[in-house]
Amino acid sequence: MAHGIKKHLKRLKAPKRWKLTKLGGIWAPNPKSGPHKKLESFPLILILRNRLKYALNNQEAVQILQQRSIKVDKKIRTEKNYPAGLMDIISIEKTEENFRLLVDTFGRFILHRIEEKESMFKLCKVIKSTKGQRGIPFITTHDGRTIRFPDPFIKTNDTILFDLYEKKIIDFIKFEVGSLCIITGGPNVGRIGIVLQQTKNFLEEEMIKLKDAEGIEFSSKFSFVFVIGKGKKSFISLPKGKGIRKVQVV
Repeated sequence: MAHGIKKHLKRLKAPKRWKLTKLGGIWAPNPKSGPHKKLESFPLILILRNRLKYALNNQEAVQILQQRSIKVDKKIRTEKNYPAGLMDIISIEKTEENFRLLVDTFGRFILHRIEEKESMFKLCKVIKSTKGQRGIPFITTHDGRTIRFPDPFIKTNDTILFDLYEKKIIDFIKFEVGSLCIITGGPNVGRIGIVLQQTKNFLEEEMIKLKDAEGIEFSSKFSFVFVIGKGKKSFISLPKGKGIRKVQVV
């Protein structure tokens, strides 16, 4: 019997966020170990081949990456199965294009085109805030970053604006009533709304009640909420649809 980590992934077992066809083959690219979880990541080969259509097959995608012109969060990446994730910045030097990786209202990854000025920073959700050795405070973000000596007002579930060039925190957004958030999982994935109420349950996870731009209210789990702005002001440009789910009335 084989031992160790499986290096392959079948297409039918691939995450639905990748939007792969059933008849496109037996296998799917298996993400490498990286800053994002396997089911919450998007390999670079799928970005180049399936979404941007810059490569027709696996070999062409590898050749593009070997030219060292693809950057993720302003770092050159040459691994075809490198796991890009939510809010990551994908930059292509030769075409001078920049994209932010987001999710639509169906839970699928989308590449939102942004300007060069907006690609200089990214939003990171704080998932842990504690003290290490010798009492040094630090925070851990959703993309695996560890930042020491943060602002003492930054707490868990807040969002920081991280400068990708100077590697430091520019600003932060508190998670509170009135914050603008995007849902990253669950039945309301991809929807954007303003926090109205936070309810605590003793047996289940905390639920957050939100309202979108059309005044429709919906709820989501506390762990699925990602703060992106204050009130109606978003710190990043939003994709087409503004996170509003279109409901078809039959």
